[in-house]
Amino acid sequence: MDLFVSFLKVTVAFGILNVWLLRPNKKTPYRGGKTKNLKEEFGFYGLPHWFFCLVGVIKISSAIALLLSFSYPNLSLVASSIIFSLMVGAIVMHIKSGDSVKKTLPAVIMFIMSGVICFYSFYP
Repeated sequence: MDLFVSFLKVTVAFGILNVWLLRPNKKTPYRGGKTKNLKEEFGFYGLPHWFFCLVGVIKISSAIALLLSFSYPNLSLVASSIIFSLMVGAIVMHIKSGDSVKKTLPAVIMFIMSGVICFYSFYP
């Protein structure tokens, strides 16, 4: 199970870092509504700019903490719990705005993966 959880940690961390650091200004088929970038997507959901910045800092920090948890195992539960909670919010925003299943699916997958990491971090 350790190898599987390690795979999930790397997948979740790099998935978040990819979205927030490499692709924030790129249009993807998963963006809410018909938005073209991450900032527009937050606006589409009716969220203020300061919230976009806050979520970005929290997600990037949590992704880095998840990677650091390989050396500092206590970070695993905290980081995965934060990501899990943020994915709940993302799923709710997708559903409230009427986004398709295709646009909601990445948040659902990240929710499940971070939930599994949480579980195995709490019950090793």
